[in-house]
Amino acid sequence: MPQLPDDLDAVAVRTWCSLALEALGRERTEIDAINVYPIADGDTGTNLYLTVESAAAAVEAVFAAHETGTTTPATADAVRAMAHGALIGARGNSGTILAQLLRGMAGVLAEGSDADHLALALARAADAARQAVAHPVEGTVLTVATAAAEAARGNARDLHAVVRAAYEGARAALARTPEQLAVLGRAGVVDAGGRGLVTVLGALLEAVTGQAPVREPRTGPGKAAAPVDGGSVVGLPVGGVPVPAGVADGPLDCPEEAGGGGPAFEVIYLLEARDEQVDRLRARLDALGDSLVVVGGDGLWHVHVHVDDAGAAVEAGVEAGRPYRIRITHFATESGHDVRVQAEPAQRAVVVVVPGDGLAGLCTEAGATAVIARPGEPPASGELVDAIRRAHAREVVLLPNDAALRHTAAAAAEQARTEGVRVALVPTRAAVQGIAALAVHEPDRGFDEDVVAMTAAAGATRYAELAVAEHRSWTMAGICQAGDVLGLIDGDVAVIGADVQTTARTVLDRMLAAGGELVTLVLGEDVPDTLADALEEYVREGHLAVDTVVYRGGHQRAPLLIGVE
Repeated sequence: MPQLPDDLDAVAVRTWCSLALEALGRERTEIDAINVYPIADGDTGTNLYLTVESAAAAVEAVFAAHETGTTTPATADAVRAMAHGALIGARGNSGTILAQLLRGMAGVLAEGSDADHLALALARAADAARQAVAHPVEGTVLTVATAAAEAARGNARDLHAVVRAAYEGARAALARTPEQLAVLGRAGVVDAGGRGLVTVLGALLEAVTGQAPVREPRTGPGKAAAPVDGGSVVGLPVGGVPVPAGVADGPLDCPEEAGGGGPAFEVIYLLEARDEQVDRLRARLDALGDSLVVVGGDGLWHVHVHVDDAGAAVEAGVEAGRPYRIRITHFATESGHDVRVQAEPAQRAVVVVVPGDGLAGLCTEAGATAVIARPGEPPASGELVDAIRRAHAREVVLLPNDAALRHTAAAAAEQARTEGVRVALVPTRAAVQGIAALAVHEPDRGFDEDVVAMTAAAGATRYAELAVAEHRSWTMAGICQAGDVLGLIDGDVAVIGADVQTTARTVLDRMLAAGGELVTLVLGEDVPDTLADALEEYVREGHLAVDTVVYRGGHQRAPLLIGVE
């Protein structure tokens, strides 16, 4: 039996994330089913799962960076990665609040991870979450988080006692939520976000003590968890006759709770902005709508709000800083509030992952649904599933454009298939292969025929990218020094040069030595147009039968991407 931790070290954090993801995966559907507040859109469990998936992926990345060493990551690195991953991947109201809870914990646990620090971390997390919500409401996840922190503070004997007390305190508070929030009592359910937090704390309990928590009973329509016999939890009927989730047996306290009279849109985006700009943003968004939650800090924020004017919410972000990963959900068509206005799905669509906003615009113009993979922030499977849903088609071709996204894309495709969408995954390894595949896409021909043609076009495209070496290291092309320009062909370092233009020429010569008809150049945000002009002329002079096309990739990791067909 593995030794249990005396403090919350990096391995325990990794285990916690893994167990939380597994538990939310099991309970996602049940949590979705009891989601009636603040909007009865049935996605709280899914949003929490996607948020934790992003947090877990960030922690795994920290461990992957230590694979060649003999030591494990520091606790501070693991908890900060967990919080950052949750922040950039937070989904919905519940996921955004969970991200702030994890961020609040990380700030304390980075300084120490014993019982006292963990108890303080839970308290800091609960306070931070309340401050992030414009108008806190009792009977929600905020109440459950506060109860967990208070219970932990009174039992700070050792790490195990703190975690167990926090978990039991959260469970007891969850059972009381129908008494505190009228919409929950009338629907006969506990708070969905609070239920998700209990699941996350249960995973922490298992990671620290090695003992799996008692499986929470089904708390679907007509049932609410209530503590009996010293803290065990059973499902008890609330309000008599069971009613479907989201349907009350009388008038609700506010239109939003009914899910029909509240704001029309949910707006979510990441925002790069200064603290003082965010304070003004909060005030403006609060005047525009409700369910406002702004979390983050140190220049990066996650914004969530429900509004009628989605454009105004985005414009407010533009005035405050640089918003990106903007996601707008129309409740009327995507949450099932009024299925009569939902458009018929298209027959076929393409979902493509691109490394910058420039290519995203290009692909959107071509009719595809684009997902931006920003430097250091690869999309999670949930983000790809959402893109497939937004494409709103019976058949979808998925282009991941990155070998590292193969498993993520496969998981997204499998999830979409369970929802009735026919998905074909074309294993593109680079953005230029995706461009080639999209160029031959014809939605009017048979699905299989279209997939074969796109796969063939991608496979016939060799790809390369230029990168700047960050430190001295061994490569397949020899030893590079920090600052050298590396030319990677089909994923391997083939050229080491002193500047971008010279290295690009050498890469082009090697790629075109085997023949080719078309060269595609994708320029990064800071690369001047003169480089494209010089390379286009170089290809024209040395390879008369080869054409060149140039695209602006925007903010992408590599200064230059090259494709040869």
